[in-house]
Order: sequence, then structure tokens, then C-alpha cells
Amino acid sequence: MKNESQHWILQPGALTLADLRTVWASHFPIALSSDAAAPIAASAALVKTIVDKGDPAYGINTGFGILAKAHIPNEQLEQLQRNLILSHAVGTGDLISDAIVRLILLTKIGSLARGYSGVRPLIIDTLIALYNAGIMPAIPVQGSVGASGDLAPLAHMTLAMMGVGPVRCNGQLMDAAEALAAAGIEPVTLAAKEGLALINGTQVSTALALHGLFMAERLVEAAMVTGALSVDAARGSDAPFDARIHAVRGQPGQIAAAAIYRELVKGSAIRASHLVGDERVQDPYSLRCQPQVMGAVMDLVANASRTLLIEANAVTDNPLLFPDDGAILSGGNFHAEPVAFAADTLALAIAEIGALSERRIALLIDANLSGLPAFLVREPGLNSGFMIAHVTAAALASENKSLAHPASVDSLPTSANQEDHVSMATFAARRLAQMAHNTSVIVGIELLAAAQGIEFHRPLVSSEHLEHVHARLRTRVAAFDADRFFAPDIEAARLMVIQGELSASCKELFAILHP
Repeated sequence: MKNESQHWILQPGALTLADLRTVWASHFPIALSSDAAAPIAASAALVKTIVDKGDPAYGINTGFGILAKAHIPNEQLEQLQRNLILSHAVGTGDLISDAIVRLILLTKIGSLARGYSGVRPLIIDTLIALYNAGIMPAIPVQGSVGASGDLAPLAHMTLAMMGVGPVRCNGQLMDAAEALAAAGIEPVTLAAKEGLALINGTQVSTALALHGLFMAERLVEAAMVTGALSVDAARGSDAPFDARIHAVRGQPGQIAAAAIYRELVKGSAIRASHLVGDERVQDPYSLRCQPQVMGAVMDLVANASRTLLIEANAVTDNPLLFPDDGAILSGGNFHAEPVAFAADTLALAIAEIGALSERRIALLIDANLSGLPAFLVREPGLNSGFMIAHVTAAALASENKSLAHPASVDSLPTSANQEDHVSMATFAARRLAQMAHNTSVIVGIELLAAAQGIEFHRPLVSSEHLEHVHARLRTRVAAFDADRFFAPDIEAARLMVIQGELSASCKELFAILHP
């Protein structure tokens, strides 16, 4: 998207990951590129031609799913579309956050505007008006199997356009009809094909997965910073980060990760203090194998980002119209298997980030392994220090192992076995938020533990990057001199992790994660 006249101009099919990250993080008005008008009009005209001819065409003048053989007369087509939305708005559970709803709206606008869906310009204009007015449809997060499209959640999105049901404005729920009236937006009456075009599609699964992707990117950065900090806290070696080790293996993520670790620890006086006379030959895997594990994580995240970017720009409803030759083709672009696979691999990545971080916490609190005071506190015994903070990390790492079970291998037939294989992409993507929360807590606890460990080596200092992180943490959380109410410290550290603060001073090191 490009900025013109106080609006971001959306070019259908050309969204970038940077665009999507920006929309996820903030709200600003958008407008559609002027060259989108012709394709939209052409596909809408093709629908009108089909309706006027009266020949049966799925989704235009027939029933849906197993009811596709039922021909619907022209005078009932508007009722058909309205009934479709009302009957399909059956979602349940918590409401999807505004950040994710913005992604849903943006990607749905972009998909319809490519001109293969047969909707009138009015439909796209109304979606844009909702987006710009900050009227966020109230979309329950549960109720989709990820084929044939995210039917239930997208039906709730469409209700808002019709002035039915609740919406959220400035974080507050209100009636859709009232919100539209206040913004000067006319509720739409859906014409032939339009209801189906709006609810067929993978936009909800994709938006949820993008949310997981963007949090995973922050977790990768934070865990590499805390992992480097743990190396110094445990007086570990930087030899495992030597470029020659990784070059002979050739894995691209591993090579990139090792380079990041080298920069993070470069110039550490703590490291220099034990280059000579240290009787330890090798560090435990949680320190030594960080480039191998986090490099593999980076590769998974990169693969998922490629898939999700394609899907964010895709046309995923059914049937599709091709005005150049008048074809209307039924297919299966609504099947969200690519999104399900991407979400499942992100789940593996998020779980492994937390699993490795938990092992480093366990190392740091073990005086026999780290050489630091037991549980990272003076007067252990009188004080328990990080003992139970590690238990919390272990509990969350274990929980993530269960959540990481692939969702895409499951399928339950729906629609009287017409839709007999589904992707479960919506759940695959939805569970990433909980997993990311769990891992952000684990990495936050490691941040606290590693910072505590560094302080036992004073007056020696760590590297410039790591000392900056340490100082930033200490503006929010004091050193742990004796037992105190610990949960607020963990929450403060978690927020630093998930908000991207740990890598704020060295963003250029992580450019590979932000294509």
C-alpha cells in the first residue's frame, strides 16, 4: 500500500508483509486503487447477465452446499443471500480482537476487489467505510472448520454491513444499525452471489495466522536476546557461534542465527574474563545449540510468512467469475490447507522457542551447572528466588507441547458429506495466540533470570547490546535481592518480550525476519 492524500491506497493482490504488520499494529484510513474499478464492474456485470438469462449457476441462483440443485427464482435472490448470512452466523466464543478484525477486513476487501467474485462496487465500498470508521464487526472466534471458507465468522462480519447484530467501536460493543447510522453508512441489501462471496474465503484463518506469525517474529527476536544474555550469565562460550561451524552444515537459518548471536555477545567483558583457565570443555545444549534450534525456527517462520502473504492476497471464494470469456467456475480455493499447514509449523516454532528458553532457566537456577547462587538469590533457603518462576515456565512449556499437536491432520465431514474434507485451519491459527502468550511468559522469566545472573558477575559487564537490554529491564523491574511478590515482575518482562522491546536497539540484526 502507498500513502496518498491521508489515505493508504490498497492495490488488490499487492499487499506486503510490511503492510499487514502495519495494519495489525495500527488503524488508518484506506482507499482502493482506481484501477480496481474496471475488474470489479466487469465481474458484477457477468453476474447480472447470468441472473437475466436464468440458467442455473451455483451460488448465484441456486441453494448452497448439498442444496445446490434447488433453483431459486430471481425475485427471491435477495432473500436467498440474506438467509444465507443469517443462517451461517452461528459463531461462538470470545470476540476476535480489533487488530485481527482489521486484517480480516483488509484481506477481504483486497480479495473481492481483484474482480473474480461478482460483487458490486457498493459491497467493497461499504467494507472500506466500516474499516475507515473504526466499526469492527463483532466476530466470535469459534465455529469454522476452515472449508468451505470461514463461513460462520465471515457471516458475522457480513451482518455488520447489513446493520444486524453487534459491532465494536473504540473497544465498546454497540448495535450495528446505530453504529452505521452514526457514521453515515447505509446498510447493504445483498444481491445475487454477494453473500456467498463475502463468507466464502480464508480471510479469518489467514488473519489469525498472521497474528500468530507477527507474535512469533517478536518471540524469535526476544528469545535470541535472552539466550545470548543467558550465555554470559552462565559464563558460557561463544565458540559455538563461530561462522565456520555453520558454513559446513549450510542450513540458511542456522547461519543467520549464528551471525546474530555473534553480534549480540560481541565485546562482552564477562566472556573475556574466562577465555583462559576455564576447565569446562562444552556448554549444555540449551546454550551451545541455540543457532541450530533458533535457526530452524527462523526457517519455519520464513516459510510460513511466504505462504500467508500469498494467501492474504488471494482470491478464495467460490464460484469464481472470469469476465474475459464469461466463465463461472466452481473450485475449492476456500479450502484453507495452506493456512493450516503454515499455522501448524508456526505452532512448532513457538513451542520450541519456549522449550529451549525453559531449559536455560533451569540451567541458570542450578548452582551446579551455572556456578551462580542457587535459584539466583542471595541467602537461598531463607529466600526461594526463581524456584517457582521456573515451575511456571515448565508448566507453560508443557502446555505448549499439547497445543502444538497439528490441527491440519484432523477432518470432520460437514454439509451432509458434501464438504467431506476440511482443513481445521481456523483452530490451527487460533491456538497460536495462547501459545505465544505462554512462550512470552517463559522468555520473560528467562530475561529476569539472565539479568539477575549478569549482576552476580559485576563489576564485569556484558556486551553493548545486552547491557542496553539489562538497563531497559531495570527501569521496570528491580533486581531480586530477596523474595517478594513476583508475578508483577514476570508480567512486566512478558510485555517487554511481546511488544518487541528486547530487540529495539538492534533491529538491524533481525532484518531477515522482516522481508
